[in-house]
Amino acid sequence: MMKDQCGRFWNGMDLLKDVTENKHFLPTGLEGIDTLLGGGLRQGQVTEITGPSSSGKTQVCLHSASYVAARHMGAVMYLDTSNSFSPSRIANITDELPISLVQEPRHVRLKRAMSSIICESVFDIFALFEVLHRLELSLLNDKVNNVGSKVCLLIIDSISSLLAPIIGGKYLQGRSMMISMAMILKKLADEHNLSVLVTNHMVSAGNGALKPALGESWKAVPHVRLVIFRDHGSNICTATVLKHTLMASGRPMKFVVPS
Repeated sequence: MMKDQCGRFWNGMDLLKDVTENKHFLPTGLEGIDTLLGGGLRQGQVTEITGPSSSGKTQVCLHSASYVAARHMGAVMYLDTSNSFSPSRIANITDELPISLVQEPRHVRLKRAMSSIICESVFDIFALFEVLHRLELSLLNDKVNNVGSKVCLLIIDSISSLLAPIIGGKYLQGRSMMISMAMILKKLADEHNLSVLVTNHMVSAGNGALKPALGESWKAVPHVRLVIFRDHGSNICTATVLKHTLMASGRPMKFVVPS
């Protein structure tokens, strides 16, 4: 018997059923990442993509949003914290999907996909709390009214740009706010079967090495953690598992970010 972060107790059979039956994957559409993760972004879990600047983190987010929306898997909420959301990039990715994946004319596919992505700019932690509160109320309302096409993917690009300023700065309760945010994200993922995808930047670990930002307290939050690096002057990237609930860390996989 174990207690989860939402306060419920689970026995071994509950956990096995949850792993094998209840949770599915939302593919990112990037073959290497989907292969590495065994299908994509697991519903009910928080997946973190970390990496240095210009490594392709935002491209993974845009590609995931486009693919899920174009394949009619549900709506996507995209929280943009650094003006990185690109509607033209979304349109290009959607337009380039093989027609066999979505049986409808390209212009219909594009209109439907763009309408299924809800983008909101969020520039501080307080605005993020407010948006997530509104999302939870919306999801609860959808559940009560049995609405079909509800939000299935929540993207925050990037979580670190909102959390880093409150840790060790003027906000004395910064760490508490970070933990509260972590619990809200996990609760939303678990109770509403969302895939939550967040990005995190990297900081110096000394001796020229890099490590994910936000420290040890945040390290325990994501169920899955990938670090990505881009080959110099190329659109080929390497994703490596830093943390995963079902596989050993250290496994790498190449993938291509479409230009």
